[in-house]
Amino acid sequence: MALNNPAFNNPAFQDPKAVQTYPGGSQAANLGGNTQFATAQRAGTDAAAQAQLEGMYAAPAAGARETDRMTVEDTVWKTVGLFAILLAFAAIGWVWTLGGLDARQVVQPSILPWTIGALGGFVMAMVVIFGSRKKVRPPLIFAYAAFEGLFVGGISAFFEVMWPGIVVQATLATFAVVGVTLALFASGKVRASKRATKIFLIAMVGYLVFGLINIGLMLFGVTEGTFGLYSETFMGIPLGLIIGLLVVIMAAYSLVLDFDQVQQGVRNGAPRQFAWMGAFGIMVTVVWLYVEILRIIAIVRGSN
Repeated sequence: MALNNPAFNNPAFQDPKAVQTYPGGSQAANLGGNTQFATAQRAGTDAAAQAQLEGMYAAPAAGARETDRMTVEDTVWKTVGLFAILLAFAAIGWVWTLGGLDARQVVQPSILPWTIGALGGFVMAMVVIFGSRKKVRPPLIFAYAAFEGLFVGGISAFFEVMWPGIVVQATLATFAVVGVTLALFASGKVRASKRATKIFLIAMVGYLVFGLINIGLMLFGVTEGTFGLYSETFMGIPLGLIIGLLVVIMAAYSLVLDFDQVQQGVRNGAPRQFAWMGAFGIMVTVVWLYVEILRIIAIVRGSN
C-alpha cells in the first residue's frame, strides 16, 4: 500500500484485479492480446496462420500507445512534460514576485504568487487524488503543475532576495538527490520494504505534527526567528538543519516508493492514463524535496 504518496493510493497501483474495473482494464488487454492469434486461426490454412504468426513475432514491440497500457517509458515522458509546465509557470511566478528578472534590485518581493500557487496546488492535488478513483483527468494534473510552478517560482524568488544564489544551490542539491536515488533504485541496490515503510510512516506523522505545532507557535508569536522552531539551536547546531537532513532522507525514500509504485502499476497492467498519476506522484515528491532543501540552505546561511 502506498502510504507515502496519496497519488498512488488508487487501486490500480495496488490490486491487479481492480484494474479491470477501469475502461480498457487488464481483462480487455488479455482479450485484445489474443485477437491477432484468433484471426490467424480463422485465416483458413495452417500456412496462412503460420505466416501471420511470423509477422507478429517480427513486428516491433508494442508500446503504450498500441497497448493502451501504462509503461515506465511513457510515465517518464509524461513526468518530463509536467515538469516543463511547472518550469514555464515557475518563470512567471519568479517575474511576478520580483517585478522583473533580477532579484538583486528588489527590496520587498511579493508573496502573492507563491501563496496563490500553494493554495491552488493543494486544491488541485485533492481533486486529482480523489477524482482519479473514477477517472484520471490529465487537464487537472496540468493545472496542478501550473499552480506548483507559480509556487516554486514565487518562493524561490522570495528566498533569492534574502539569500542570493540559494536557488542554484537548492536546484543542484535536488538534482543530486533525485539522480542518486534513481540510480540506486535502477541498480536494485535500494528497494522499498515493509519495515522501512512503517518507519517512514511514523516519521511522516511525527514531522507533520511538528510542522503544525511550529506554525501555531509562529502565528501566536511564541517563537523567534524566520523559521520558528527550525531556527532554534541544539548544541550550537540549528534544529532546522538536523530535522531537514532527516526529511531529505525521508523524501528520498518517498521517491523510492514512488518508483516502486510505478513499476507495480505496469505489472498490474494499469491503463495508460495512470501514467499521468505516476508522473503526478513523482512531481509531488520532487517539489517537496526541493522546498525542504531550500529551507535547509536558508537556515544554514542565516545562522552564519
